[in-house]
Amino acid sequence: MAEVVVKSKVKLGLKLSEGKTKQIFLLVDQPGLVLVQSKDQITAGNAARKDQMEGKAAIANKTTSCVFRLLQESGIKTAFVKQHSDTAFIAAHCEMIPIEWVCRRVATGSFLKRNPGVKEGYRFSPLKMEMFFKDDANNDPQWSEEQLLEAKFCLAGLTIGQCEVDIMNRSTVAIFEILEKAWATQDCTLVDMKIEFGVNVKTQEIVLADVIDNDSWRLWPSGDRSQQKDKQVYRDLKEVTPEAMQVVKRNFEWVSERVKLLLEHQAGGRVVVLMGSTSDMAHCEKIRKACTSYGIPCILRVTSAHKGPDETLRIKAEYEGDGVPTVFVAVAGRSNGLGPVMSGNTAYPVINCPPLTPDWGAQDVWSSLRMPSGLGCSTVLSPEAAAQFAAQIFGLTDHLVWCKLRASMLNTWVALKLADKKLQACSL
Repeated sequence: MAEVVVKSKVKLGLKLSEGKTKQIFLLVDQPGLVLVQSKDQITAGNAARKDQMEGKAAIANKTTSCVFRLLQESGIKTAFVKQHSDTAFIAAHCEMIPIEWVCRRVATGSFLKRNPGVKEGYRFSPLKMEMFFKDDANNDPQWSEEQLLEAKFCLAGLTIGQCEVDIMNRSTVAIFEILEKAWATQDCTLVDMKIEFGVNVKTQEIVLADVIDNDSWRLWPSGDRSQQKDKQVYRDLKEVTPEAMQVVKRNFEWVSERVKLLLEHQAGGRVVVLMGSTSDMAHCEKIRKACTSYGIPCILRVTSAHKGPDETLRIKAEYEGDGVPTVFVAVAGRSNGLGPVMSGNTAYPVINCPPLTPDWGAQDVWSSLRMPSGLGCSTVLSPEAAAQFAAQIFGLTDHLVWCKLRASMLNTWVALKLADKKLQACSL
């Protein structure tokens, strides 16, 4: 089904900037927001080559809107707010940090020219990070971290120091890995990509800004450069002809159609929480809430393996019988019979998450930790951590769950980094 974008009315204010492929306008009636309007122009080599490509604005806007939705739903902080029309989207007003962050998985392009002796196809593990200062007159020179720190950029009241550089560095890696994982579901290798960050003028937060479209990356279907679908096809043209431009346009359209598929789950799954008593409901609700944050359906059931083993096994069979991948979480205090009985009778993963009490908890936990031979259930005491463990299992086959986990890792790290910066500022 085609996605329908309803164009809402906005009142455009001052034009903040105009680049090679887009214009940015303040929104008069929505303070703190801007309209990013794409253009039909395609360029290469700092606009040494530029052409009109009819329909490119809509293709680029569709691509970037889907990419930003994927990143936002994963938990990455971005400037994107919503798609406004076929050729424009609304974003938070940011003062842009004049650095292009480039992340590489496979060596190709300019990296080979700057690093003679490295063969095309060399795989970077961990990812190779580079940064380039946005300066058209000097062809965007490569910068070191030291140069960026010495520049002492101050944007929207935020000075770019070591903390901010570290956050952008870590964020770039996480963003690349999320998009790499998503494109892998379409048998596409994300070879490299460039992104930019801005400082939100209202919150002074560093967020992913600008656009991410088919100008931003190299994409090789099946890892084969000869099938490349990105702007490199345009860069490589010996002569720009109408026929050649049609090939470029078809590639851009192919990407804009495929990028929608990145928002779809690859495999369904669910968590079934079995509790021995409704007195454990509050504990189980924490598991359900955490599962929901990862986009995983969670069902609560009440059953006792001690008092009604036949009913416990009937419930187990109910969820085994429909073919939906399932992780069982056993919540039982005192003597945990649920986890071991389930683990001994199903090939699905079972996680013990006993609600321990202060008085007998140290004794009760052994019924979850010491299992008979042949049983493989794990024990996780925190309800949120039990849900996270289940999400990690599903993340092996569902990229959207994995992306949420990856973004959560980044956000935890960033929160610690900002807390440390704040503490240092108070100590000085």
